[in-house]
Amino acid sequence: MSDYKFFKQVNRAFDAAAKYSRYDRGLLDQIKICNNVYHITFPLERDDGTIEVIQGWRVEHSHHKLPTKGGIRFSMTVNEDETMALAALMTYKCAVVDVPFGGAKGGIKIDRTNFSKAEIERITRRYTYELIKKDFLGPGSDVPAPDYGTGAEEMAWILDTYRQLKSDINAEACVTGKPIPQGGVRGRTEATGRGVFFGIREACNDKHSMEEVGLETGLAGKTFVIQGLGNVGYHTAKYMIEGGAKMVGVAEIEGSIYDPDGIDLEELMTFRKETGSILDFKNTKKMKDNTAVLEAECDILIPAALENQINEKNAANIKAKIIGEAANGPTTATAHNMLKEKGKLILPDSYLNAGGVTVSYFEWLKNLSHVRFGRMEKRFEEGSYRKILNVIENSSDRTFTEEEMKELAKGADEYDLVDSGLEETMINAFEELNELRKKHDIDLRTAAFLSAIEKVGVMYEQMGIFP
Repeated sequence: MSDYKFFKQVNRAFDAAAKYSRYDRGLLDQIKICNNVYHITFPLERDDGTIEVIQGWRVEHSHHKLPTKGGIRFSMTVNEDETMALAALMTYKCAVVDVPFGGAKGGIKIDRTNFSKAEIERITRRYTYELIKKDFLGPGSDVPAPDYGTGAEEMAWILDTYRQLKSDINAEACVTGKPIPQGGVRGRTEATGRGVFFGIREACNDKHSMEEVGLETGLAGKTFVIQGLGNVGYHTAKYMIEGGAKMVGVAEIEGSIYDPDGIDLEELMTFRKETGSILDFKNTKKMKDNTAVLEAECDILIPAALENQINEKNAANIKAKIIGEAANGPTTATAHNMLKEKGKLILPDSYLNAGGVTVSYFEWLKNLSHVRFGRMEKRFEEGSYRKILNVIENSSDRTFTEEEMKELAKGADEYDLVDSGLEETMINAFEELNELRKKHDIDLRTAAFLSAIEKVGVMYEQMGIFP
């Protein structure tokens, strides 16, 4: 699909929701547009002394709230259209889950497998320098995070470069997704996948939603196919399995496999690490290509790779009754309508994969407060719980062992608090979107965009931009 335009797809979904909004066209156009688009080019000296020109982008979609927030990806797919689309999705995503950021996104157009670690570090640091020059980086202006092709190490380089150029007591808050010793927060690595699990679980526990698609209530016993076993896909699959679901299909860049009896996730990860491929794992059936398994029999399909994976070519053949969009923009607008007409329940990316930015928000708050979550209250809680347990022991024949006492009196540490906050966020957002869906008789994607439009629109009204 050479004519595929990601930003256009996002705006089609926006326009579908705008019909239910109370705002006029002028304000809606302002919400849709990208405020700042920064195209960066700079030379890289390779390890062999040759020079290569590197291209990058940073897009700030909306400044209705500051800072703007969004990941940085390293991929050959990076271009201006993709970055604008992802920045817009970040605005709507943050609004849906009530995270007080505007949307942004960044990327560098490289195949990182062609560069050494030292070259990747130089690229990251130079990109950071270029962002700082134009005020596209800072705790109160624009806060990046990891995305496809980047991780905690790149975020640590960004922080270090920022510190070298800026004297800022809140420097750690200039970027999230950092290693724990550099101000990261426990639970950030698995946050997006964990959030996807919470969202799918809530949908499966909703009786009305399950009746619509003809499934029993609850996650236990449901089968799922997942596309992509990167950070998001792996953690999504892990928590889905722990929640009682069965993984029956997997797609990766090298191909796809299927086994109706179930696929062991950890054994598959070990097999792929040893062989470099998921193909020929145990008793699985090798599918014809790396998208064929998307059309396989299952209850839940979870695209957790890149955009434009479910399109008009394969949407009619999708057998799953629930589509959980763990990736950004995996379903085109046309495919969405085709799935909707077939009665599928689509859990949209603008809600379902918001776990990453939610926990990034927690990390940003931690960095600004300069204190680890749980540091002040954990021991106090444990002491209080022990007093309660001692009262129970003294007023009954029940005696707790020391192991039971430790478990029952455990105070919340940073991971517990982050995980609880993420779960609360995903549950509340689903309930809000589900109510909007019922009120207007619309699908969840339209409900998510409508929710975002209303929340962003209110901010513009309060700012006095549109009297």
